[in-house]
Amino acid sequence: MTNEHAGVNRYWGKNSPPKSKAEFFDAITMPAPAGEGSIATIRMYGPIDSYGGWWGISASDVSDVLDGLPDTVTQIILRINSPGGEVFEAMSILNMLRAHKASVIGVIDGLAASAASVIAAGCDETVMSPGTQMMIHSPSSIVWGNAADMRKVADVLDGIEESIISIYRDKAGESAWGELLSAETWYTAQQAVEVGLADRVAVVKDAGETSTAGADDDSIEPLEGDDIDDMYQAARARLGFHTTGAVAPIKLPSSSEPGDPNRKENVVAYDDLTAGLRERLGVTDAAATDETLLAAVDEVLAEQSETPAAAAASIPSGTQLIEDNVLTQLRADAVAGREARNEQISARRDGIISDALSAGRISAASAPQFRAMLDADETAASAVISSLAANTVPVEEVGHSDTLTSADDSLYAQAGWGNDEKEGA
Repeated sequence: MTNEHAGVNRYWGKNSPPKSKAEFFDAITMPAPAGEGSIATIRMYGPIDSYGGWWGISASDVSDVLDGLPDTVTQIILRINSPGGEVFEAMSILNMLRAHKASVIGVIDGLAASAASVIAAGCDETVMSPGTQMMIHSPSSIVWGNAADMRKVADVLDGIEESIISIYRDKAGESAWGELLSAETWYTAQQAVEVGLADRVAVVKDAGETSTAGADDDSIEPLEGDDIDDMYQAARARLGFHTTGAVAPIKLPSSSEPGDPNRKENVVAYDDLTAGLRERLGVTDAAATDETLLAAVDEVLAEQSETPAAAAASIPSGTQLIEDNVLTQLRADAVAGREARNEQISARRDGIISDALSAGRISAASAPQFRAMLDADETAASAVISSLAANTVPVEEVGHSDTLTSADDSLYAQAGWGNDEKEGA
């Protein structure tokens, strides 16, 4: 890394770190175009950092992915867009890739700077995508201490630089590497090829480079469905899966906290799909071709189509289907109707009591009891009330009171007294 970025979010520099690990590191496998083996694509789109997790891509991250690759992988496409990072972590990643039995193609998709350029140059083949760049420079470090401490670290940096130069020298041969690293040298895609740090400039597909149809013979054109991707999509379509434009990468678990990386899930191999198809279809031949498996799928689907489909459940006679909103409204109307009916019944029973009082069949004191009998059993209570003789309870007015005349005044009036008016002289 250049000094201007030192100490700012470690190797992310001034850029905002991503929210998940899958944004800058993942891997997928796909069948090789030739039909033999499979190709793994590993995307290294971030800084190289031993912390792993949120901080960057560690050797442990790459180790987990390599360990999860199926045995059928014969080629690894390492796609790089990295500002670099820790030298020893980069050396570990490079040596793990070299130790894998598959050949490794390093493809620079954006930038291969600093430690990332060491990994790129150390691959079996290095391809610069158009418009990309590579940067090499001397290693740097931070030290606190006295002069002896600083001289010791300077000696260590000299040794690290010689290790880096050995990688470049193995790739590109002899050159003034010390001067080029000290000057922090940047190469365009074509310049990287010219100095020998890259082999060519090209666009490399995830599943390997595709040849141009008719490049060797204008009369030959590939037929639709011939390549492995077409057969893969056909298998998914027969099994009821949605077709995809390309095999989607498996998202690796994101780190929940800085410095605490999660383990990677094993990458999904094409062999898993074919093995699963063989098991479900009862195909015992482990070497069965894709055409054989597709034919077995068609046979199973044909058998299923001949099986009569279960009759759809019929609606019982006298039953009607209604929408939820209609049912809700009907229930509300039923509640309102029930309340209105209860009011009518109450008014009718009150009327029965009122008529009985008017007819002199019951007294006012017994009215509440008869009203309760009506609520309990209106038919029986009505019969009892009707059987009572009318006018057995007085209902006519018997005398009246004069609230304006006292008892004494009344006696005086009966005696002829009580006239307060004075006779005139």
